[in-house]
Amino acid sequence: MKIGVVSDTHSISIPKQLIQDFKSVDFIVHAGDFCSLEDFKIFQGINQVKAVFGNMDDPALQQVLPQRQVFKCEGFSIGLFHGHGTPRPALDNAMREFKSSKVDVVIFGHSHEPYNEVINNVLYFNPGSPNDIVRAPYCSYGTIEFKSGQIIPKIIKVK
Repeated sequence: MKIGVVSDTHSISIPKQLIQDFKSVDFIVHAGDFCSLEDFKIFQGINQVKAVFGNMDDPALQQVLPQRQVFKCEGFSIGLFHGHGTPRPALDNAMREFKSSKVDVVIFGHSHEPYNEVINNVLYFNPGSPNDIVRAPYCSYGTIEFKSGQIIPKIIKVK
């Protein structure tokens, strides 16, 4: 199973590369900051979507999406959370949010900076932003593949 992972799209045009790649994943995970319900619907038109709302999302999105969620994928437990406050401690906020949960993967956003590291046997994965480089070195999104009991994360740079 392979999931497409994205965050912080902020109502900015979605790169064609991402759209093409996400047509072939099993489903999309969006870690918040679509900004509008219409943008959420764009992703639903590409593939099935699991998502949370972010700090910049319209109230309409906050009514249909949770702030955090935990779901299973191929036997692995995945925590999904956007983040809040200043972007700098996004990893710390994600770690704190799932401190009491038994998760194998934490997907988060908010900082716009890609992150892909295992800490204390938990994969912390931030896909960055596919269309906003205000705070990031490049535009990016990601995939996480679950294959033969392995978790294979990948950050993908937008060309």
